This record gives sequence, structure tokens and C-alpha cells, in this order.
Amino acid sequence: MTKRILVVDDEERIREVVRACLEDLAGWTVLMTDSGQQGLEQAKVETVDAILLDVSMPYMDGFTFFQHLQADPQTRSIPVILLTAKVLPVDKVRFADMSIAGVITKPFDPMTVTNQIAEMLGWE
Repeated sequence: MTKRILVVDDEERIREVVRACLEDLAGWTVLMTDSGQQGLEQAKVETVDAILLDVSMPYMDGFTFFQHLQADPQTRSIPVILLTAKVLPVDKVRFADMSIAGVITKPFDPMTVTNQIAEMLGWE
């Protein structure tokens, strides 16, 4: 079955590059949104296998999004991979305390991002 990935990132160029990589290289279905609130709504109504989540977004950052996701029994089990340019030492500690599947730093290699995701999620 085709994997379904929700990409939550406020940068349109990043969403488009990720979509192209995941659809063209892996054959996965990609859903996209530019805000945390819309992402939460989509996660509740769409069946998704994983979420790629930007950390730095206006209005609702990735940390707040993740807290809401974890607080809802309907979305709690969806694996989350953070997609972020911000990886300071304090952030690494914060990421380690979260039950996330992994972290992909921006800029990422478009040719290997699907392999990174598959490896983090244990997909063959």
C-alpha cells in the first residue's frame, strides 16, 4: 500500500521540494499544509502514515503542534519527523525528550530524503 505523508511547513518551496521527492522518488502520496492548525485538522480527518513537521512556523510552532498531536488519542500514534533548520544544542535536548521518529535538517539532500524517512520509520 502507498504511504501517505502529511507535510506541515510554512515555506511553500520546501513543501514543493518535499512533495516532488516523496511522490517522484518513493511513489508516496503527499498531503501538504502551511500551518500547524490546518495540519492538526488534516491529521484528524486524513489517514496518514507519518508527518514531516517544520519546527519554526508562525502562530503554532512545531513543538506546540506536536503537543496537540500527542494529547489527542486519535493522532497520538502518528509518527513525526521534524524538518528543521534550527538544531541548536538546546534543541537537541528538547528533541531527545520528545517521542519523535527523527530529525531531518534543512537544507536536506533531495535525492536521499526518502531513504532517510524510510529508515527512520522502519519502512522497507
